[in-house]
Amino acid sequence: MASPTGVTPPDRQWLKITFYCPLSLLEPAADLMGVLSGVGVEQSPETASGAFVSGFFQLGGPGNDPPGQVDTADTICARVTQQMTELFTLYACIPEKPAFTVLADQDWATSWQQYFKPFEIVPDLVIKPSWETYQPNPGQHILELDPGMAFGTGQHASTQMALALIKKSIQEAGPEQALDVGTGTGILAMAAALFGVGQVIAIDNDPDAVTVAQENIENNKLAGQITVSTTPVAEIKGTYQLVCANIVHDVLVEMAPVLVRLTAAGGHLVLAGILSGEQEDNIIRVYQQQGCRLLDRRYQEEWVALLLQRE
Repeated sequence: MASPTGVTPPDRQWLKITFYCPLSLLEPAADLMGVLSGVGVEQSPETASGAFVSGFFQLGGPGNDPPGQVDTADTICARVTQQMTELFTLYACIPEKPAFTVLADQDWATSWQQYFKPFEIVPDLVIKPSWETYQPNPGQHILELDPGMAFGTGQHASTQMALALIKKSIQEAGPEQALDVGTGTGILAMAAALFGVGQVIAIDNDPDAVTVAQENIENNKLAGQITVSTTPVAEIKGTYQLVCANIVHDVLVEMAPVLVRLTAAGGHLVLAGILSGEQEDNIIRVYQQQGCRLLDRRYQEEWVALLLQRE
């Protein structure tokens, strides 16, 4: 790994680490980079083969291990490369050598903003960053999400398809309660609330994600409708008319019994983070064995999202 050995930046400088990711890895790579950075993630526009995913890391701050250690460019590069390589290995991929750039504070603040403008992610739902103004059309809802605060801001195909199926479920079934498992930024939970669900429970096993989701929920004035926590999914009580989970295939398979248990009879399950083809067929088979039937599916690029009903 090439490393910026010897760089001793002044205060408030940032290290930008960039990996090229194939399409199948974009969402998990961006999520992991967001967790590792805790500050900001940038994704370049997608091409037919993939996109660049970058994380931003403050230099000279406290390190992760041992406690009190000061993070240098070398230690950050080593830590991030190791964890990203482990993620790539799960997908039978080998990452190319990452690129790194040391940025001044102002350079960091503007480098990723150029990629993030207001956009309508599904009909009547617009995602906008806080530094942009947007005048909604009649009937449009706005979610304010800053990619510098979070990861998973809705630009990935899985998120878009999950939102489309959540909207369809709400329009057709009018659920009063919903559960969002693996909430990340809280985007699915917030969309469900905006589309009319009265009470939404959002959970994630990552405390940092829960902190980000809570901030987003409060910024969007949805705290009265959404409760977010690190409560394990197995400890969630009751049933919900709508359950959504945008995770990955293996976790969705493992969680199938508990996700179906949490879905009310006749209720809907929205599942995303699934590759079309073998993963798609396996998820449908597993959930059918748990007493669900397929209502709808959406395809985008190599991804699929499923709308299921518990019988």
